Amino acid sequence: MNKNNGESILSRIFTLRNMAVTFLVVYFAVFLAYPIVKAFAGSLHNWNPLVGTYDWVGLDNFKQILTDGLFWRSMWNTAVFAGVSTFFRIVLGLGLALLLSAKLVKCKDTLRGLFYMPTVTPLVAVSFVWMWMFDPQFGMVDKVTGLDINWLHDTKWAMPAIIIMTIWKDFGYATVLYLAGLMNLPRDVYEAATIDGANSVQTFFRITLPLLKSTTLFIVITSLISYLQAYVQILVMTEGGPGTSTYTISYLIFDQAFQKYNFGIASAQAVILFLFTGALTLIMFKVSGDSEGLA
Repeated sequence: MNKNNGESILSRIFTLRNMAVTFLVVYFAVFLAYPIVKAFAGSLHNWNPLVGTYDWVGLDNFKQILTDGLFWRSMWNTAVFAGVSTFFRIVLGLGLALLLSAKLVKCKDTLRGLFYMPTVTPLVAVSFVWMWMFDPQFGMVDKVTGLDINWLHDTKWAMPAIIIMTIWKDFGYATVLYLAGLMNLPRDVYEAATIDGANSVQTFFRITLPLLKSTTLFIVITSLISYLQAYVQILVMTEGGPGTSTYTISYLIFDQAFQKYNFGIASAQAVILFLFTGALTLIMFKVSGDSEGLA
């Protein structure tokens, strides 16, 4: 009786496991693998699903993209947006994590929740709130700072405005990760450094930063991947304008596919973004591995 019950339980476990594995395989195939394969195939065609066009053009889409000034402008905007946002996300996240981990700070749990709250707030809602905040007549940004800038309608300030909003929303994510990393650092290393006479600055640059390297690498990679695909805040706040000053590669893909209905060009741009993101990730892992080997 007991043996049969045990076999029955095991068979149920294996059945549930097989169902879970099957679900994951189907999910991966339908929502991940198929869109990637379809994008690669579509990049080689003149593709407009609204009129049923799907004609082979080979590499013509890529040739057209590489000679398009708007594509290179979008790539530059994407690099600026991703680089600046990632940098300040790390700097502010680490700085706030160090502050919250200090013994003098009280109500740490409450502060952690407050700083992390923007991260879990829907991006569309945050974008609309910041649109109002950047309004030159009614927004609080100009009133608090004393500036007189038409942020979202000035080609010079539109991208900085989007970057400011993105940093405000996202640096709490880095703070939480750095706090977890700081809590797991070995205390004996700091005690030894104190005995050797190291000051706080030396301890930070020679012990804390190197020990948090894996956390920093994770934040950098996830941030760059996320920011290279950013378009929601741009769609809501500026729609790529004024002019093309806030066009990013992801917004350009959206514009080509769903406003101009040129899915072949959009697919080719998506392929370039996919390859660029993959290469960047591999390079960062390679650099990290080499630095660990030298250490």
